[in-house]
Amino acid sequence: MPGTCVIGLQWGDEAKGKLVDLLAPQFDLVVRYQGGANAGHTVVAGNETYKLHHIPSGILHSQVQNLITPGVVINPSTMIDELDALEKRGIACGSNLRISERAHLVMPWHIVEDRLLNKQHVGNESIGTTLRGIGPCYRDKVGRTHAIRVADLVNGGRDERIRAVAEQKIAILRGLGGSDEELAQLEPSVVAERAAAWAERLRPMIGDTTYLLLDAAEANQQILYEGAQGALLDIDHGTYPFVTSSNSSGVGVCAGAGVPPRWIDEVIGVCKAYSTRVGGGPFPTELEDATGERIRKLGNEYGTTTGRPRRCGWFDAVAVRYTARLSGVTRLALMMMDVLSHLDEIKVCVAYDLDGERIEQLPTHVDALRRCRPIYETIPGWNEPVDDARRVDEFPAGAIDYVRRIEALVGVPVGILSVGPDRAQTIFVDSPVAEAPLR
Repeated sequence: MPGTCVIGLQWGDEAKGKLVDLLAPQFDLVVRYQGGANAGHTVVAGNETYKLHHIPSGILHSQVQNLITPGVVINPSTMIDELDALEKRGIACGSNLRISERAHLVMPWHIVEDRLLNKQHVGNESIGTTLRGIGPCYRDKVGRTHAIRVADLVNGGRDERIRAVAEQKIAILRGLGGSDEELAQLEPSVVAERAAAWAERLRPMIGDTTYLLLDAAEANQQILYEGAQGALLDIDHGTYPFVTSSNSSGVGVCAGAGVPPRWIDEVIGVCKAYSTRVGGGPFPTELEDATGERIRKLGNEYGTTTGRPRRCGWFDAVAVRYTARLSGVTRLALMMMDVLSHLDEIKVCVAYDLDGERIEQLPTHVDALRRCRPIYETIPGWNEPVDDARRVDEFPAGAIDYVRRIEALVGVPVGILSVGPDRAQTIFVDSPVAEAPLR
């Protein structure tokens, strides 16, 4: 079986990009299958740092074919900027990048719509949109009437299609309070001119990735699927309505990529050794104190895409156990272990108190989750750096104890440990840490 998935198990920002970049040389293809430019994956290679939004994290390896499949929504301007920036740094993105003609385009009116609708918060709390038009694009994809796909970009009827949709969108957005200045940028002639430039730049990379991917799977090529965001942001299974607009858990891989489940045999669930979240929504283990601020600074917890400071808290084993089961995780990648090296004691949420009752499941309704109070276990900190560790037996005993407890609470063995941002600061564990010697 040739398929391996990398799935984030929290609210995104789990360092999936680093792991995909590290694993990519072992694979023939790397596949980005959902989300859009709202996802930011950071890859550190030597002294170079790459921030990727659209492009799969396998792009730094010239021998690896990278696919952007139908489940992704693409902002052509953002993608072209990213391609140009990579090429200026010597990373060619031609023959080893293919974009699905079935993928949908984030058009200029989607960004305006996102901005206007974001003013209508859920209660007094923003749902956390990045204002990049992702939600409105997915809405049009499902609604079909106003959708524009990559195939339309290189089709002979492109300008007519843009004109028909633009005129309707301008009328709708004017009703939502769009300004004359905003709407002027959506005039059909303006958008058509931009679309012509997009088509010229992207045409060589556009193709039918579904056939390419199915052919590769049937030829037993090794395929790595790169998830974006995190499973707690899944549109159907996350902390709704404070979620993203796609299936960001493991259940979204097959639909977004275009492969049946039988071609996937391993799922790596990526999580930080603590928890973070960006934007609104309930966060039971959030630390709104000096400890939370310390974790933020130690972990440099600021969004790759938005630059927004992330909310920080202790590891939530209730939530991660749920997303690991939902995504069919076969092994965990526990990231950012180096951050916890600086703390005297560490807490892990093992259950919730909901209105006086102990529960060990993630509530469905956001209001119930908001009322949950974490029930913690306290684990002594190890107060020793782990940045230079390259094997499990080089970890302090306290760090080993912490990892063992995470394995037990989540119910999945830890197969990968990260102790820093560099490629070399990653430890692959042959057997569960629970079976590994302390020294």
